[in-house]
Amino acid sequence: MILGFDPGRDKCGLAVMGSDLQLHDHQVVVATEAIASILSLLQKFPIATLVMGDRTTSKQWQKQLKEVLPASIPIFTVDEHNSTLEARDLYWQMYPPKGLTKLLPQGLREPPRPIDDLVAILLIKRHLKATNRRES
Repeated sequence: MILGFDPGRDKCGLAVMGSDLQLHDHQVVVATEAIASILSLLQKFPIATLVMGDRTTSKQWQKQLKEVLPASIPIFTVDEHNSTLEARDLYWQMYPPKGLTKLLPQGLREPPRPIDDLVAILLIKRHLKATNRRES
């Protein structure tokens, strides 16, 4: 299983996905609770890899993660370019709009909650896609 991590200053996104793209968990956590949440997910799931975004505070988070993660779990960074825009689209795929909201063009709809967890899902998918390209 792969743990996706969208690092941030105030909040972080987490997602756990199998290599079969089955989603097992996703959540947005306060940045100060991110490490504890990651350690909790490591106890719940057989995570073999951590994939994280390469932008906001990435270097600091990598350093912290290397201190607490088992050495057997590699950390890969993934390009986060346009991931927030893609996550907005993913939100509306996962949670189709209801009522008057569905009358608005998708580009004008704002998800009603933080979507950092959906960014984490996209980071996992980008990592898997890059890995599959390398293996082909």
